[in-house]
This record gives sequence, C-alpha cells and structure tokens, in this order.
Amino acid sequence: MKIRFLGATKGVTGSCFLLEINDLNILIECGLHQGEGNHEENLKPFAFDPSGIDYLFLTHAHLDHSGLIPKLVKDGFRGRIITTAATRDLVELLLFDAAHIQEADAEWATRKALRSGRPPVTPLYTVDDVRQVLPLFDIKPYDKINHLGNGIKYRFLDAGHILGSGTLELWYQDGPQEKKIIFSGDIGKKGSPIIKDPEITKEADYIVMEATYGNRLHKPLEESINELVDAIKTTFKKGGNVYIPSHAVGRTQDLLYILNNLVREGRLYRIHVYLDSPLAEEATKVYLAHPECFDEEAMKLFTGKRIGDSIVLHFVRRTEDSMALNKISSGIIVIAGSGMCEGGRIRHHLKHNLWRPECSVIFVGFQAKGTLGRRIVEGASSVNILGEEIAVRSSIYTINGFSAHADRDGLLEWLGNFADSPEIFLVHGEEDVLNSFKDLIIEKYGLKVTIPEKGEEFVV
Repeated sequence: MKIRFLGATKGVTGSCFLLEINDLNILIECGLHQGEGNHEENLKPFAFDPSGIDYLFLTHAHLDHSGLIPKLVKDGFRGRIITTAATRDLVELLLFDAAHIQEADAEWATRKALRSGRPPVTPLYTVDDVRQVLPLFDIKPYDKINHLGNGIKYRFLDAGHILGSGTLELWYQDGPQEKKIIFSGDIGKKGSPIIKDPEITKEADYIVMEATYGNRLHKPLEESINELVDAIKTTFKKGGNVYIPSHAVGRTQDLLYILNNLVREGRLYRIHVYLDSPLAEEATKVYLAHPECFDEEAMKLFTGKRIGDSIVLHFVRRTEDSMALNKISSGIIVIAGSGMCEGGRIRHHLKHNLWRPECSVIFVGFQAKGTLGRRIVEGASSVNILGEEIAVRSSIYTINGFSAHADRDGLLEWLGNFADSPEIFLVHGEEDVLNSFKDLIIEKYGLKVTIPEKGEEFVV
C-alpha cells in the first residue's frame, strides 16, 4: 500500500491522505485549508485525479476535514463518501453554509474587481456544487466491520471529539499478510460534556495520528469553568458584554450545556445568551436527532428557547437582529462563529466591540496560525477587521479546558493502549508541536515516528 500525505502536514488544517491499495484509490479526508494566505491553496488543482478516486472516508464534519469535498466532486469525483450518520448530517449543514459564504465573498470581490477593470471572481464552489455531494454518502454505524472488497475491510470507532466523529480502522491484504492502519481523526478528551469518551483500540501496524495539542496540557474542566464564571462576572461588573467565538458544531453545544448548569447551580444568575449563528441552531437540531450519542441530561438542554429554568437562550436568525445586538451595551453573552474569527458574524461583533475596554472576548478553542483569532490571543494592539483597523482594548481570555481535543497526556494515553509496536505518522500539528510530541513518543514508548512532508509518499 502507498500513502501520500497531501494536507495537515506540519499544520492543523487541510487534512487529506491518499491510499493506493489493492487496485483502489482511497482518500481519507478532504479538508479546507484555513488561515491567512490559504485561500490560494484551496484554489489549486488537487494533486491527484479526482475522477480516479474510488472512496472517500470522512472521520468527522469540521471543515478542515470536509470543506473541499464539493470541489472534489465538481472536479470529477463520483465515488462513495463513507462516514457516520451524524457526520453526514452535520457535513450537509457545514458545506451549505461554506458555499453561501463562498458565493457572497465572490460576489463582493467581483463588484470590487469590475470597478477596477479586473475580471469577475469565481467562488471556490457553490450551493449547487454541494447538492451534487449529498447523493454520494454511504452511512455506516460505529463498531461494525464492513467489507470494501479487494481484501479491504474497515470500521469506525467513536473518537469522542464531536457528534459523529470517528477513528477509522482499515485492514488490507499485503501479500499473504493482513495489515492494519488507523487514522485517528481528531481524538477527543475524556469527560467532555454531552458526547461519549473516545473508544479504545489496541492493535495496529501503522497509525496516522493527530497531535494538535501534542505539547500542551489543558486546564482541568472545573478550573476552566471557574475561569469562565470569573470572566463573565468581571465583565458584567464593568458594564460590558462577553463575546465568545465558537465553532457552530461541538463547542457551542458544550458551552450551552455548561452555562445552563452554572445557572442551575446558582453560580451565575439567569443570564441572556444570544446564539448568533443560524448554523449553530441547525447543528443543535442535528444533535437532537442523534440522542444515541449523548446522555439524558444533555438531551434536556435542547428542549426549547428556555432551557430548564436557567439561561434564557435567544436564537438570532436574521442579519438585522444580529446587527441590533451591537446596540446592547452590557449584560449579555454572545456566542457566534467562526471559532477562529475567520468568517461569520463574530467579525462584526468584534469590529463594534473589540475596542471597548469594558467588554471581554473569551476564546475557547484552538487558534491556527494566520487567523484573526490567533493575532488577537497573541497580543496584537490592533487588528484589521472587515477593512478597518480596530484597537484591541477588550479583555482577552484564552480558556483551553473546553477544547474538544485530547491534550498531550491524553494523546499519550490513547497511544499507550496499543499492545503491539505500531509505526506512527504524526499530522495535524504545527511543526514545533509535532517535533516535541515525536520526542515524547520515542522516549515513552520507543516507537518509530515520522513527521511527513507535504506530498511525501510511503509504502507500508
């Protein structure tokens, strides 16, 4: 079997791995490159012929794993997309949302280009392109071994990262031997709200493993919750609002769950939370459609506009209602996408409020290099938002205990479950993180570890 590493190499976005195995071409992930300067990367032709791909496996819905699928189909892919039921449902939402953004951005850029005599701008893909993707999905449950043919079988295990996330086990015939390669997907952390802990597997010959937090430890969840409470109370005492950039899928639902519990426990008074993301509202409905993935208490969280008798949750659907939030000067929490501030309504809220010293911005997820969120958390005194230079005067909090990723010790613990000595390929991490985590693996387990370059090919 040959494996080519085409994305998420020495970086955390653009996941894409190509397998040539027993006369089949199999793609694992087809993710969007995110962050400053990566738009051109997304426009480049694929490093393979999309029409020659037989199957695409998708471990979960986030766009850094799924966001280039419409382009893949537009360029000729007609195979099957194999994933879990919840991932399929979430991907549909995320891809339609991404397509609307692509079309809107292209329309704005075209008006600007035509005024200066340049040609119109074409979106990366459109809503119609997304519609061509949907019939190609092939839904598989967790924990069941399926046969692909050509001596290949596979299974998804619950990765515990977001709803529907999976770790992919893939067995293949290598001459008289059967070998097994595992694609970890994004490994979740134990004890996350709502969803189950990552499932464990114990045997593999090769592992393609993510290492996003391979050099960092998360704060304990309770410590992070305490910090969240302090940040909210401090901000409200100063007469400001709290703004939380958050992914529409996973992190937002976790935050609602936690805020609801804080009010029920009396640690916060009944508060008004504005979920300023139609996508997050739809994603919450997908969560409701898959109660098999979480517990009864979590199910109660999503039963209506008022959750239990605690937080008052406002779904903000219309653009004009989102704009009106910036006329509320104090006492509210606004959760809006995107999580890295690269798009969505959070940019408008930051433009109108980041310069206000009485307000706070709370980052609860990873901020990739080159993103607006990364520049803010690294202490920029001002940032460009929607063409205007905005001073950073709000209080900035980074609370990483809410991460849906396993941290360094969680990743090592996951790897420590393997009874044999698999060869490791590290992906989904910045280069210094991967190097650090590689050293830890060698020191602790004595395994062979490789950090692939983009485009590098291995025979396994």
